[in-house]
Amino acid sequence: MEPITNWLRQNLKGDPILWGIVLLFSFISIAVVYSSTGTLAYKQQGGNTEYYLLKHTGLIFFGLAFMWLAHRIDYRYYSRLSLYALLLSVPLLLFTYMLGPSVNGASRWLTIPVINQTFQPSDLAKLALISHLASMLSRRQQHVDDFKTTLLPVMLWVGIICGLIILSNASTALLLFATCLLLMFIGRVPLKQMAVMVAIGVLVGGIGLTAGQRYKTVLSRLESFTDKSKPVPFQLEHAYIAEATGGIFGKGPGKSTERNIMPHPYSDFIYAIIIEEYGLFGGVVVLFLYLAFLYRGLKTVMNSYGAFGGLLSAGLSFSLVLQAMVNMGVAVGLGPITGLPLPLLSMGGTSLIFTGISIGIILAVSRGEREIRPMVGEPDDTARIPRVSSYA
Repeated sequence: MEPITNWLRQNLKGDPILWGIVLLFSFISIAVVYSSTGTLAYKQQGGNTEYYLLKHTGLIFFGLAFMWLAHRIDYRYYSRLSLYALLLSVPLLLFTYMLGPSVNGASRWLTIPVINQTFQPSDLAKLALISHLASMLSRRQQHVDDFKTTLLPVMLWVGIICGLIILSNASTALLLFATCLLLMFIGRVPLKQMAVMVAIGVLVGGIGLTAGQRYKTVLSRLESFTDKSKPVPFQLEHAYIAEATGGIFGKGPGKSTERNIMPHPYSDFIYAIIIEEYGLFGGVVVLFLYLAFLYRGLKTVMNSYGAFGGLLSAGLSFSLVLQAMVNMGVAVGLGPITGLPLPLLSMGGTSLIFTGISIGIILAVSRGEREIRPMVGEPDDTARIPRVSSYA
């Protein structure tokens, strides 16, 4: 046992509880995706019910591999890399919107040649924007109330990225904008400047939404949610049935019936399948795991050695958990349908890899490698942020 323990200590660094949470999510994801795709695989793959199981498991292992690689890198390198990733994201988002294939009325995906795997540039843009925003705020901690040196560059990047994303994916853009506002609050940006940011965001977002591909869809979903006289959307109706028949402990693994009726049970509404098969108990366990993930992410913020590490961990943690809360809220009828997958659990493509990279960066911050000398040109990561240290 001792050689194994030593190997784990040398190769799996960072917060061990966070490692455990992520591995537990991975096992749950494999089980639930296998259950929710069995019928689909049987119909589409000539009786091969394990097709999507093997594909999803492979992507999870790829995500874990990228997470391991990301956590081995000194997190301060991501300050420099984030700018290059942002500069790459802008043309990718434009190219996808103008020339990408349209699926369900939205151009969000590109297909990577050779491997024939779909890729959403918005996943790269989200990770890059949060990392670069953390870098910009950490560099300007002595001038956070200066509009020209702090708010203006922040406003430009947030406006450009969120404005491009909202053209084809309104829910992702709104969630990313909310995450940026949280990051600005933690980074001690004055509330007056944040109010200006919100006003500009509403203006740019409104223009982008109206000019984009999802305006009518957003209006329809908001109307369906607010107007109770209208019939419940088909997928939400069957999500309610799944949750109502799950009971306290559920029907049991693989015994879902609504997976055969509900569209995309392995993605947008996988939380309903979890409740149907594992009951209220399973739903609460999943919710607890996300809250535990957020808590460990904020513990990393509290224990980080400086501004950049704290802001980076906070932004990435909030981004993942907010998306999870929105997805679960939609599944139980607390919000309009969004189409957002449940991070760490839904079946996905390259989104699992970007999720793995995000968690790897959080783990890199939790390593707290203070012994590494400051790198030339990187943000001054020696001073704590007063508001970050309040997360006790």
